Amino acid sequence: MTYKIFTVIAVLTASFAFTTTDGHNNSEIPIIPETLLRATNENTTLDEEIHQLYDVFVENNPNVPNLKSFKNGMMGYYKLSDKNLFDKEILTIIDFSLSSTKKRMWVLDMKNNKVLFHNLVAHGKNTGGEFATQFSNTVNSLQSSLGFFVTAETYYGGNGYSMFIDGMEEEFNSKARERYVVVHGAKYANPEFINNVGRLGRSYGCPALPTGLTQEIIDVIKNKSVLYIHSADKNYAKKSEMIRA
Repeated sequence: MTYKIFTVIAVLTASFAFTTTDGHNNSEIPIIPETLLRATNENTTLDEEIHQLYDVFVENNPNVPNLKSFKNGMMGYYKLSDKNLFDKEILTIIDFSLSSTKKRMWVLDMKNNKVLFHNLVAHGKNTGGEFATQFSNTVNSLQSSLGFFVTAETYYGGNGYSMFIDGMEEEFNSKARERYVVVHGAKYANPEFINNVGRLGRSYGCPALPTGLTQEIIDVIKNKSVLYIHSADKNYAKKSEMIRA
């Protein structure tokens, strides 16, 4: 499981240490960061491990999701990992609690603790204007869905290069395929649209990406990585089992 990565890193790093023939330790032994050393403690709770991992991401990257969305994302990531439901160590977090004028999508490399992409993303037409406030799992609602998805295969459609996603939560996103909620590019998701309108345009419920980044992002996250769509929605926070320890 990914939250055990600190222990693995510590063991691998320690393997570089050796003693020379004169009995002195090699001077080039790597130094293990204190956060990783703390995480190897068997008494460390899952919540503490997530906070420590978050600290590593903060140290390694200029911009990261806020702690709340990161923590929720990691909870679901662990559960999906336990069920072997994804193959790639990639977690994408979309934070719809933020304005559509902000870069609110992060693609996280969980193996190397790096942010691979940080970009704009549009929400559904009936989900809200500048802010996303209404969510649905209903066909023809034209609203975004919340929760955890696993990315799937790609195809070429009316919006060009696109990617299917499969919802992992019955109440919140299980009809993603039926609704054709997919990841695709759109001109209304480009920065220029914000300059002209004051916010991003809106999709029919899909997380739409800037056209210049679409193929690059999809190629990284396609074929079974985790996608988490976060918001401040109280109903989801109350009912979703995926974000509970």
